[in-house]
Amino acid sequence: MRIAQLARALRSDDSGQGLVEYALIIALVAVGLIAILLVLRNSIGNVFNNAATQLNNAPTNPYP
Repeated sequence: MRIAQLARALRSDDSGQGLVEYALIIALVAVGLIAILLVLRNSIGNVFNNAATQLNNAPTNPYP
């Protein structure tokens, strides 16, 4: 009898539903960001390498 009451109480308790939904949204966003970074990793690396090269080749005294 007590187990049946406990089962009914657990079925009707949805207090953690919002937290689970937020956790699923955060997980979905994280997976999406990881996928985007994996696809664009070479392009992102090229942008940073190009910026580093431009900074290294910049003149030391821009006003001669």
